[in-house]
Amino acid sequence: MADGTLPPRPDVDVVTFGCRLNAYESEQVRDRAAADGIVNAVVFNTCAVTGEAVRQARQAIRKARRERPDARLIVTGCAAQTDPAAFAAMPEVDLVVGNAEKSAPGGLFGAGVRVGDIMSLRETSTRAVDGLRERARAYVEVQNGCDHRCTFCIIPFGRGNSRSVPAERVVEQCRRLAAAGYNEVVLTGVDLTSWGADFDGAPTLGQLVGRILKLVPELPRLRLSSIDAAEIDAELMACLANEPRLMPHLHLSLQSGDDLILKRMKRRHLRADALRLTEDVRRVRPDTAFGADFIAGFPTETEGAFDNTVRLVEEAGLSFLHVFPYSARPGTPAARMPAVAGAVVKERAARLRAAGDAALGRHLERQVGRRITALVERPGLARAEDFTELAFDGQAAAGALVAGRVTGHDGRRATLEIGA
Repeated sequence: MADGTLPPRPDVDVVTFGCRLNAYESEQVRDRAAADGIVNAVVFNTCAVTGEAVRQARQAIRKARRERPDARLIVTGCAAQTDPAAFAAMPEVDLVVGNAEKSAPGGLFGAGVRVGDIMSLRETSTRAVDGLRERARAYVEVQNGCDHRCTFCIIPFGRGNSRSVPAERVVEQCRRLAAAGYNEVVLTGVDLTSWGADFDGAPTLGQLVGRILKLVPELPRLRLSSIDAAEIDAELMACLANEPRLMPHLHLSLQSGDDLILKRMKRRHLRADALRLTEDVRRVRPDTAFGADFIAGFPTETEGAFDNTVRLVEEAGLSFLHVFPYSARPGTPAARMPAVAGAVVKERAARLRAAGDAALGRHLERQVGRRITALVERPGLARAEDFTELAFDGQAAAGALVAGRVTGHDGRRATLEIGA
């Protein structure tokens, strides 16, 4: 320009923290920014599930201001929804936007704070996306919000009450994504198994899955994101038993393997329920692999209670663990309970991750010699139907399905020989 200044950058960067639903909604934000003509901005789609997630978001905001001094910095997502004042007080931030407003027309304009009452929402976003950039699989939001109040969790206050996407909209988006060339679609939500509870007749997630598989026969693979172990319905079990296009991988929100801690967490399942579920699923789909979320060092957790969680990993035959050191979220009941010492929380998280590493090793050993079909995620890396990570040599495009034999593993991922 004549005065020597650079023109505004036309791009809008979206920095995503947290869950698959956030990744999906980040695409909605990109689409909305383009439709509204937003330029030279960075949007931070934050997560509030742990204090560490919030810290990382604040760190990224400060870094972005140093690197992009002329850009508008916009903060949204669950952390912005639950504590807008904290982000508005950051001198680097131009605008704080709530979860309901972030993909709404004009939602990214202006300054200050634009965060509404998330609990008043009765519908999900109507804006569909045609896939996620730089991702081999596509996500489809089928549900948002949560009606449960686990004592450790702030997310209902960031997402609102449970709201389902109508089945016809879900089916149509799956159809569009299959037509666009996606070989795998992941159904995602905050409390996925509550899908349909707010509709007349209370249809179930299993009925939705069955409908997708019937009405979108051209979709090769359908996958579920994290589900609640307390709510797997009979129709979903039937789909696992009879529909090979439904992937044999379930990631369970378990959180603990001790009954007293589960009650204090206000979870709706007990230890025996988790064991029964894995047994029932394996009875109808023996090749199913299970992942699980666990919290280490929840308030009042004794060494014996923690040992019950560690033992559950092997007893339930879990393969993939997500371990979270307990992080007190202000305003939650658990934050007022007697805390476990920070050093103990850290040590227990490390031990639980070690148990997870051993479980993954056992799972990988079982894969050796199997012939499988995998979805390529990026050059040299793919995922099996049961979500096992696979390394391979050779050329294959991201999103392509490749077949081969598992020849070994390194303790972290298996090795796939394509065509063998």
